[in-house]
Amino acid sequence: MKRLLRYLQISVLPFILQLFIRFIYLSSKKTYHLPNKELKDKSYLIAFWHGELIMQPFSFKKIRGNQKVSGMISEHRDGETIARTMEYLGIDSLRGSSTRGGIKALIGAIKAIKSGIDIAITPDGPKGPRHSVADGIVLIAQKTNTKIIFVNVKVDKYWQFNSWDKFVIPKPFSKIDFYISEAYSLNSMKNEEAKTFVKEKLLINVMK
Repeated sequence: MKRLLRYLQISVLPFILQLFIRFIYLSSKKTYHLPNKELKDKSYLIAFWHGELIMQPFSFKKIRGNQKVSGMISEHRDGETIARTMEYLGIDSLRGSSTRGGIKALIGAIKAIKSGIDIAITPDGPKGPRHSVADGIVLIAQKTNTKIIFVNVKVDKYWQFNSWDKFVIPKPFSKIDFYISEAYSLNSMKNEEAKTFVKEKLLINVMK
């Protein structure tokens, strides 16, 4: 029974989830609030809150076209389901987080950026607290001299989990606003200053 449940979780569920996510997106009215400057760098860090994860593959596609994107996803069992769902939606995965497999994920992210791959990262993932900023995003940005794009997704009709991240699932036929910032460098900032900057940028258009 455990093997069957595991199979369903990592093989069947991701396929169903990505179909549902696509249906939500296609049935909803979308508005993209784009940066004034064209994003021309070889690679970027793309930051967003953990609770706004579900629609992010579509914002990546809008701003970066066919550019390859890898997301930093926890090595926890639930992370496998998320990783496979995101892969259906065009996002590769770098497994590891601040709580599990962190060093491996950081090294993988740095190598990926140097090879021209964008990295999607949730500064408050995988376990919060909600809207907090861990050191990883600052370390990667400064080690690789990579700018950060901040993305928020706001919807008018949604389900919201009673989880640490208040995870949001838009309802079909809703209105979705994608807020995509200019690209910012953290190179001149010290660690705590940079973390505060990241938090402030991601709170500008945040859902409550």
